Amino acid sequence: MTLAWIHLPRALCLETSSPRIPKMCPSLSLSRTFWTSGAKLSLHTKPRMPPCDFTPQKYKTLSYNRVLEIHKQHISPVVTAYFQKPLLLHQGHMEWLFDFEGNRYLDFFSGIVTVSVGHCHPKVNAAAQKQLGCLWHTSSIFFHPPMHEYAEKLSALLPEPLKVIFLTNSGSEANDLAMLMARVYSNNTDIISFRGAYHGCSPYTLGLTNVGSYKMELPSGMGCQATMCPDVFRGPWGGSHCRDSPVQTIRKCNCATDCCQAKDQYIEQFKDTLNTSVAKSIAGFFAEPIQGVNGVVQYPKGFLKEAFELVRERGGVCIADEVQTGFGRLGSHFWGFQTHDVLPDIVTMAKGIGNGFPMAAVVTTPEIAKSLAKRVLHFNTFGGNPMACAIGSAVLEVIKEDRLQENSQEVGTYMLLKFAKLRDEFEIVGDVRGKGLMIGIEMVKDKMSRQPLPREEINQIHEDCKQMGLLIGRGGIFSQTFRIAPSMCITKPEVDFAVEVFHSALIQHMERRAK
Repeated sequence: MTLAWIHLPRALCLETSSPRIPKMCPSLSLSRTFWTSGAKLSLHTKPRMPPCDFTPQKYKTLSYNRVLEIHKQHISPVVTAYFQKPLLLHQGHMEWLFDFEGNRYLDFFSGIVTVSVGHCHPKVNAAAQKQLGCLWHTSSIFFHPPMHEYAEKLSALLPEPLKVIFLTNSGSEANDLAMLMARVYSNNTDIISFRGAYHGCSPYTLGLTNVGSYKMELPSGMGCQATMCPDVFRGPWGGSHCRDSPVQTIRKCNCATDCCQAKDQYIEQFKDTLNTSVAKSIAGFFAEPIQGVNGVVQYPKGFLKEAFELVRERGGVCIADEVQTGFGRLGSHFWGFQTHDVLPDIVTMAKGIGNGFPMAAVVTTPEIAKSLAKRVLHFNTFGGNPMACAIGSAVLEVIKEDRLQENSQEVGTYMLLKFAKLRDEFEIVGDVRGKGLMIGIEMVKDKMSRQPLPREEINQIHEDCKQMGLLIGRGGIFSQTFRIAPSMCITKPEVDFAVEVFHSALIQHMERRAK
């Protein structure tokens, strides 16, 4: 493999404008299909960024070095920032971000799947400014119209009997409350969640979160039990028809289109957890419709439906964590649970609900809500505040008026299929998966072993994308998966640019390997 890349030409055929037409580039022996155009670029020439009609204000605040000093002295020492030289961002406009030097970036991670309709969307900004001049805060001891208007709008988007809303401030807080609801309503303790699940990092939800980097030596998560994640790419079973996605794994199977042996095997594992690891009666089961932090992991079709039935047989309630999947991001449906043809007892939501403003919610049935009210005086000082509710209402209006769910379906499918072509070109691209505008690209040493690509190699690919103006996320147990989740206002030309950048970064990586 190394010898083939010694003769890699310095000039590669990288397309700089759309539409793109794949052509064969026979001089490159390890990567079969490359984007081409009339103009040939140097290997390290940045792909041409799509235009943007917004000019950021000039940065006049703290110097970069001063920011680093303050961060080191006064901000949490937990390392969370991406890149060797962390980005100092100054301004945002729709799908674009600008740093303190005026450099422009295409944001394909949207503040960790949070900026749903675009940075500083004009309609959301206007709603926030209007409410800011009217009323900021009262707490729920007084009524105010924005809360009731928002509750009516949100409840209309959920099926019966999911009609009672508890407003909170973050996804962790929403899942905390959902855990309490499940235990109070069922009079049971045990709650099941998947390995690889992320449901928050508060002391309570840490028990549900099963990603090693969030675990600690101290006791936590009483009554929480992990079960096998039905991951059809990395798990023990998977085939070529498992996922609700235009792109399937490269694993093969003999399943008919209306059955899935992998699903049946994972259900047996779920039954084993119920029979060995929890009490005969349980409180509930938490599931993300698609796992986010674990790298956009999708389950076999039909799995959640059977799992929900098994949970209810044990007296438990079923909780859908829609913090990352909700509000139209998956395209085909407004809520992720709808893609599995299930009806949860409790739904939690955050992130995209407020387009970046701190806001979250728990939605449940009247019966479960009343059981909580009888036993717990639940109160939240900031939950449902006028500012959050005004912004939340504006977000829902923008999603509808700008047809962003439909855009997620059309542009997301377009993007998924384009990224899937890279899996065919590069041995280190093990899997491309997802739905709508929630996509994962899992990097491996090779497709046969499916062993994760070393972190230092993934870090460099990540850096290269940033240098060319593309911001993407990371996920997976070994941080081996690139997460793609732009704002839902994204366009096809911007997708073309992103795919071109990622393609170029992979070529640069292969050249480094050859050296």
